[in-house]
Amino acid sequence: MDTITTPPTEAGHGYISDKDRYLARLKRIEGQARGIHRMIDEDTYCIDILTQISAVTSALENVALALLDDHLKHCVVRAAKAGGPEADEKIKEASEAITRLVKS
Repeated sequence: MDTITTPPTEAGHGYISDKDRYLARLKRIEGQARGIHRMIDEDTYCIDILTQISAVTSALENVALALLDDHLKHCVVRAAKAGGPEADEKIKEASEAITRLVKS
C-alpha cells in the first residue's frame, strides 16, 4: 500500500508521536480562554485582558508552527520521496498553510 494514502493509524501523521503533548498544550490554551471569559465577566481591567489574549494568541501560534514543522518533516517529505502529483499537492498545501499563518 502506498504510504502517502495510508490511513493515519498505519502511517501516522507527523504529530502522532507528540499527540499527548499537543493535547496538553491545547488543554492549557482552552483553560486560558476560559480565564479570559471569566475576566470579562468579572469586569477585569482591559489591559489585563488584552495581555491574556496576547498570551493565548502566542500559544496557539506556537502550536501551529510546531504542527507545520511536523507536517513538513513527515507528510511533505514522505510525499516528495514518492514524487508525482501528490508531492506537488502536499507542497502547495504547505505553502498555503504558511501563507495563512503569516497573514493571521
